[in-house]
Parts: sequence; structure tokens; C-alpha cells
Amino acid sequence: MIEIIEYTDYRKFIQDYYDERKRTSAFTWRDFARDAGFSSAVYLKYVCEGKKNLSIGAAGSVAAAMGLVGFEQTYFVLLVSYAHAKSDETKRAAFEERCALAHAHKIRVLGNEEFNYFKSWKNPVLRELAPHMPGAKPLEMAHACRPKITAAEVSETLDFLVRTKLLKKDRNGNYRQTDRSISMGSVDAVPVAARDMQRQMGEFAIKSLNLPLSERDMSGITMGLTQRAYDRIRKEIADFRRRVIAIASEDEDTEQVYRMNIQLFPMSEKLNGKKGRGAKMGREEKDEK
Repeated sequence: MIEIIEYTDYRKFIQDYYDERKRTSAFTWRDFARDAGFSSAVYLKYVCEGKKNLSIGAAGSVAAAMGLVGFEQTYFVLLVSYAHAKSDETKRAAFEERCALAHAHKIRVLGNEEFNYFKSWKNPVLRELAPHMPGAKPLEMAHACRPKITAAEVSETLDFLVRTKLLKKDRNGNYRQTDRSISMGSVDAVPVAARDMQRQMGEFAIKSLNLPLSERDMSGITMGLTQRAYDRIRKEIADFRRRVIAIASEDEDTEQVYRMNIQLFPMSEKLNGKKGRGAKMGREEKDEK
């Protein structure tokens, strides 16, 4: 069984612990529940199946029943805290505490770099900008950003991108990308950080309404959908996004860094029990002023 520090899902850790004990002994869910102080013989089985949640208060007892002590027990409790956090703020705090705990014991948490990358809009912007400004000083890059940032922020961001191997710095001090594009992947903490970035980029999109039409393109459609139509549109968006990335990757040069937001979200509650006629197109809102 691998070390707990390599887990991001507390249910998976409990299941793996049980399977390991079961493989080498006559260990049962009843035994496990008794050791952890539960009256229900199948409670932890239900936790592993996602039918029940483990409370923060009970997490310490379960950790002790699995023989976890010291920082490993604390780490397990933080896994539970992260899984059941009610807000992005508390979820982020639990993840960062996990990372700090692991770092203090010289252990790397998978997902930490990815989490930090998506926390700030400066990371993707400078990842695109720096390779196309050879010889530029941090202050020059800072002046090229929208909105403006400081030279210190540029230096800090570039250091992070190099440290996490998202940029490579050559002997002349110039930067190049290690990969043409970056995907969020499936790291458990990334969606939390990505929501932060999406909020930031959404705010920038509102401010961009003040730019001339030659520098922006905005449109929208309000429409009624069935679940089937919604699923098909999501697939179309994913395919479209891949085609856009392919187009952007065709040219080696960059003249300007752009952000494209693609958003599809509900504007009503589900009309349960009411039969509709499928997707009903609304008027397209195209900004032409």
C-alpha cells in the first residue's frame, strides 16, 4: 500500500487499507468499524462507496484505527476536510495546509504546482508573453500586460513558471515554453483554483467592453434546452476549443496575448414535469456598438 501522502481521496485510502488488511488476515468491516468506534458494522463500507460521509470529528478516530500517527493522521483529517469543505475558500485552505504539512516533511503533494498555476491570471499570460519578448526585462513585460502589473510580480511569476517547468530559461536569459498548451487535467484541487481564474478572467471580460470593436468579439445566445441538447452542445464546445487551440498552435510567432472565455450556464431552474419542445433558440446578442 502506498503512503498516505500520495492520496487525494480519503475514501480511496480507507478502501485500500481495508483491502490490504483483508488480503493478509480475516479482517472484516465489522472489525474495522469497532476499532474506529462506530456501532454500525457497515458504516465505513458505506463511506468508501460514497453513500455516507466521514465527519471531521470522526476522521481522527478512523485514522487512529488505521494506525496513522503524527503528521500522517493530520494529513488524513485534512483530506476529509478538503473533501467536505462547503466553500472554495475552506477547500483552498485545506489543500494549502496539506501542501504545507507535506513540505515540512520533505514530501511533494501531487497537484500543488497545478493548483498554484491556476490561482492567478498572471501565470498563463506571462507563459504566453515571455517567450515572445526575447531580451525584455521584467519591467518591459509588466508594461505589456493588461492590466498593468509590477516588475516584481513579473519576476515572481517567471520564477514560478521556470521552477515548475512550464517555462525554460536559456543561457541568454530568454524564455521558451516546454509545452505548446496546458490542460487542467484531473488533479483534484485544480478545479477549485480554476474557478478563481475564471472569476478573474470574467471580470477582465467585463472591463474589455470599453475596448474598440476591432480588439474584441462578444456575442451570446439565450435558449431553451433539453438535457440531450445540452450534452451535445458541451461536446461541440469541447471540439471547438480543441480546434481553436490547433489554430493558435499553427503559428510560431505571437503578436498579442488574448483570452477567450466560453461559457454555458443555466438561467432558470429545471422545469420538472413540464414537456418542452427541445432546444428553442433565442435571439443572438451580438455587440456591434
